[in-house]
Amino acid sequence: MSFLVLKLLFVPLISIFIMVSSVYLGYHTSIPMMLLTATLLYVSVVFDRKYEWLRYVHFLFLGAFHYVSQLNWCILLYYILIINTIHKKERFKETMPLCFLIILQYSLIRLTYVPFTKYNVLVSVFDCLASFVIVISFHFVNFLESEKKKLYKQNDYLTYHDALTGLLNYDGYLHKVQQLIEVNKPFQLVLLDINNFKSLNAKDISTANEILIRFSRALRRLFLNDMLAASRYAGDRFAVLLPEHVNIDSTMFNFEHIGVQVTYSITCYPHEALTYQEIISTAEDRIFQMRRNSWMRSQEEMIRTEKMKMVGELAAGMAHEIRNPLTSIKGFIQLSKNQSYNIQPWYEVIMGEITRVGELTAEFLHFSKPHASNMRVESLTDCMTRVYSLCESEAASHGHVFLLDLSDEPIQIVMDRDKIIQVLINLIRNSFQAMENTGSVRISLKADEGMAVVQIEDTGKGIADENLAKIFDPFYTTKEEGTGLGLSLCQKIVEDHGGRITVHSELGIGTTFTLRIPLA
Repeated sequence: MSFLVLKLLFVPLISIFIMVSSVYLGYHTSIPMMLLTATLLYVSVVFDRKYEWLRYVHFLFLGAFHYVSQLNWCILLYYILIINTIHKKERFKETMPLCFLIILQYSLIRLTYVPFTKYNVLVSVFDCLASFVIVISFHFVNFLESEKKKLYKQNDYLTYHDALTGLLNYDGYLHKVQQLIEVNKPFQLVLLDINNFKSLNAKDISTANEILIRFSRALRRLFLNDMLAASRYAGDRFAVLLPEHVNIDSTMFNFEHIGVQVTYSITCYPHEALTYQEIISTAEDRIFQMRRNSWMRSQEEMIRTEKMKMVGELAAGMAHEIRNPLTSIKGFIQLSKNQSYNIQPWYEVIMGEITRVGELTAEFLHFSKPHASNMRVESLTDCMTRVYSLCESEAASHGHVFLLDLSDEPIQIVMDRDKIIQVLINLIRNSFQAMENTGSVRISLKADEGMAVVQIEDTGKGIADENLAKIFDPFYTTKEEGTGLGLSLCQKIVEDHGGRITVHSELGIGTTFTLRIPLA
């Protein structure tokens, strides 16, 4: 029950009781004056909220009523008047003088109808002390209530707001949506997601927080006059509730000035969803699809960029590799000019350089040919047996030990048989060439977790760690006559078969190439 209700209830009850008691005891001076002053006092109390000046005349009506009734029990009305005067006032220095004047009025009027004795004077002093205690107690209680309200307010704020941006948190966002649906108010729910937030210069927490704060401020400025509510949740996701009449287009969400790009979705209530659960679910599904589409576009762009980069590197490497033999051919043609264009002395060298250009061109074309023509399910076991028979004589001619280790069960994959044979022969010949002295090469095949695993192991000189990362790069080679496209082409063929190729090597011990291709 509020103080206003207590005031409006107790003032008339106490006034009636005092009037009846004064008449019964014979202390009154005039019944009509008692009724008039009591009425004026009650009316001033009732309307003091509407007419604030009445608060400054309360004590006059009460003093007149006290003087006519001549009962000390009026002190209860004085206490109510004191509390009414200091109600909701926080400064003690402002209220204490007013309260002292009110209780002084009571004491002076009291002394008009009681004998002026030491006792009555001391009673007046006691009344002043009592009023002082009441004021202090009321201020203390008022202070505790004020602090409690502040704590409740802070707790409510922390419950429904994000401490970093000052916007609503997820619970606050859901609560606001529920409120709007309960009153059946049409609105638009706009979800915004910052693209690639983790890579936006957010190298530490302070930088990331600054981005979020700046973005929340930008949202406030964008919808300053229309926003029903705004929320930040799930780290870098924001929700904005807007009235139905607000027009939204993509140009509004340009946040380049703060260095961010966003993906957004719009869901309207009640046109697209009728319940609280439906609108939340619909909005989340839409932003997920938007994020997915945005991610796919970025991936496609990245792949396209990588392809263009690779084409550029291949073209640059190709131009470099072809320039060398062409320069040689040009030099020999110029020399032949001095001998009436007799190129016989340099014929073999010129033809060798022309052959080299042809080989480079042929291998380069493999990168541009689509790989799909001869793909079918075939036995990789049979394929490796054939490769072994093709390379066995070459191993014997170099004095190498050549071993074949196959699984007991046939292993089948979807493959272009000729291309896989090309990859295996290329890797095996590389192993032969890597062994300056006689050594051993072992090729093996097994099935492991849905993959066909092929390994080519040699006991050659190995590859240095700093070169391992380069061996699949186009035109990288350590051979004097190599084109540098062999391993790049092997990697492409294996990837076209849905597999991958890895290498492990130790200097002085040997190298192992591992191919993993999905089983059919």
